[in-house]
Amino acid sequence: MPEGDTVFRAARALSDALAGQVLTGADLRVPSLATVDLTGWTVTGVVSRGKRLLLRLRADDGRTVTLHSHLRMDGRWRVFAEGERWGGGPAHLIRAVLRAPGVCAVGYHLHDLALAPTAREAELVGALGPDLLGDDWDAAEATRRLVAAGLTPAWAALLDQRRLAGIGNVYQAELLFLRGVWPWTPIGDVPDPAGLVALAHTLLRANAGRATRSTTGSLRRGETTYVYGRAGRPCRRCGVTIRRDDEGERVCYWCPHCQPAP
Repeated sequence: MPEGDTVFRAARALSDALAGQVLTGADLRVPSLATVDLTGWTVTGVVSRGKRLLLRLRADDGRTVTLHSHLRMDGRWRVFAEGERWGGGPAHLIRAVLRAPGVCAVGYHLHDLALAPTAREAELVGALGPDLLGDDWDAAEATRRLVAAGLTPAWAALLDQRRLAGIGNVYQAELLFLRGVWPWTPIGDVPDPAGLVALAHTLLRANAGRATRSTTGSLRRGETTYVYGRAGRPCRRCGVTIRRDDEGERVCYWCPHCQPAP
């Protein structure tokens, strides 16, 4: 499931493969960009912003543009060697194909694919809160925005990318467990919100450089989370059965004993 750490690694993989390369082909498979041809443009870099990815390009005449994609729940970018068979998913889910000498980057099930002048990049991601994995991470501002959500349930406030960018269902559930917070506690009533934000930053940074995400410290299969994905199983701390509640695409996991309701 793409969260801030996943997108961070995807951006790094794309940057390693494409940065400095001149595109030999580009196929953007969404109606609004179907006639756009980026062949001949140079990729200057790729960065993540929460669950969004920004691929920056420059033309020979100095123009710069940014290709924006949102990974949401199911999007992903894959990098293949030239001639390698694509194995990232069904062909009908491909939304972008970028070719360069010796390499091909393929975007599957991308959302909100858009192109804008790099100088206007803020129009694409300016509404997002501080990026947990960004060079400009601002813990104080993230805490302020989170607390400002007031009566919003803690689980929903953490998933609001306008508060802080990069948290998805996995980190939301694990963070609230580790802090002993009932998911429906108003975020304004959560004790030590700065500590919650600091823990979020620590967890995402710890997982940014590895393919196996873990919040428990173990990388062994089946031992990487405390509550996420473990509904009906015993809590690792107290043995009480983990519960789950669905809110559309969003889902809460929690331990009724370690995270008691008021």
